[in-house]
Amino acid sequence: MTDAPDLPPRLALAWGVAERPERAPKRELSIERIVETAIEIADADGLGAVSMAKVAQRLGFTTMSLYRYVTSKDDLLLLMQEAALDVEYPPPHDPADWRAELREWAQFTMATFASHPWFLDIPVTGAPLTPNNLRGADSGLRALRSTPLDDEEKMSVILLVSGYARNAARLQTDLARAVAAADGDATVQGGAWADALRELVDEVRFPYLRPLVEAGTYAGEGDIDDTAWGLERVLDGIAVYVDARAAGAPGAGGNSGGSGSTPADGPDADDAGSAPDPRDAVAPVEVAVHLKDPKVKKATLRRRDAERRVREAQKKVRELEKALREAQKAEREAARAAVEKARA
Repeated sequence: MTDAPDLPPRLALAWGVAERPERAPKRELSIERIVETAIEIADADGLGAVSMAKVAQRLGFTTMSLYRYVTSKDDLLLLMQEAALDVEYPPPHDPADWRAELREWAQFTMATFASHPWFLDIPVTGAPLTPNNLRGADSGLRALRSTPLDDEEKMSVILLVSGYARNAARLQTDLARAVAAADGDATVQGGAWADALRELVDEVRFPYLRPLVEAGTYAGEGDIDDTAWGLERVLDGIAVYVDARAAGAPGAGGNSGGSGSTPADGPDADDAGSAPDPRDAVAPVEVAVHLKDPKVKKATLRRRDAERRVREAQKKVRELEKALREAQKAEREAARAAVEKARA
């Protein structure tokens, strides 16, 4: 293929523009079969079970036969992700409804990750450049077609929402794995330890968490679907920005020609999204000082020592309260026995 784009081998494979072996060991071996088999192994036993040798064994070929089609395991992993993303995204709304469509896009993305839990175990090594990855981005951008956002702003929205979807899917996957590793025992998620937490989480070290633990809110099942609730709050924030842009507020992007591009009139528009606000640097500076300043470290040690002594005192109080309850119980029982003896 002499006129193929100049791409790294893995991207050429993903785009279908890599040269195919002229002489295959057997006609039935192909890139598609190799990738499909690798996904079957990963779905069943996790990403760690996938190797070129195991895939070759499952297919009944030698490992070297696979290298005629896929040049490395990293290439195979990328092709596995690409195959997992070969899905049909929800159709657009008519009339357009950016919030509903973006919500569906995020939910669909999470469902795609959930269908192949190993997907998120593959590290991100760069910008998505494979066709199905780009189809996903295109579908997300389509949801924003009716907004006044410019091109850069739309891409930032996609990164924000996809980042939330990825993080939420990762959390759900990790929790599911923890339950599976415990032979289906869901108590590993913390609900079974509510009573223990009430004893350990005191109001001195955890003044704001303590009321939640006491009420059973922290480790218990609540009425809020955390994933859906969080997504709605992300969409709320985007909605505020979309409304502001629709009202004529300057954009944060470079106004690179999107549907919401506005002329850069006046100093405010020229400065939008350029120099960061100096106040934004306060938090990182404070963190660095907190971590390195010797006086802060010394004060932290004193605070930890005071907390330790408070915990010891609280433990002693609990022990004395327990002794008091036992003494009161013994007193009541002795009084009851005395009354019964007198009646007899």
